[in-house]
Amino acid sequence: MQKDHLEILLEDIRGKFDLVLEGHEVLRSEILELGRKTDERFDLVDFKIDTLNKKIDAVDEKLSRKIDAVDDKLSKKIDAVSADLSAHRADTEAHHGVYRVKEG
Repeated sequence: MQKDHLEILLEDIRGKFDLVLEGHEVLRSEILELGRKTDERFDLVDFKIDTLNKKIDAVDEKLSRKIDAVDDKLSKKIDAVSADLSAHRADTEAHHGVYRVKEG
């Protein structure tokens, strides 16, 4: 009787142990799947960040070229205004009897 009772207990323990092993296998599978999905999402995020970096670099380059062009254009205009003012002043000073430039 004791042997039968022990065999029943051992069978019950074995069944519970099998359930625990099954649970661990399910958890292991879910953890591996979560790791795979996480890796895929990180790869996607990395791709998107690289794409944005390339776009930002392109915009930066384009804006730098435009700023340089505006700077050149304004420098030329300022130089032209300066030359015009110098010429006007020289012309005004050449006619000192009619026009006078007063320094303040």
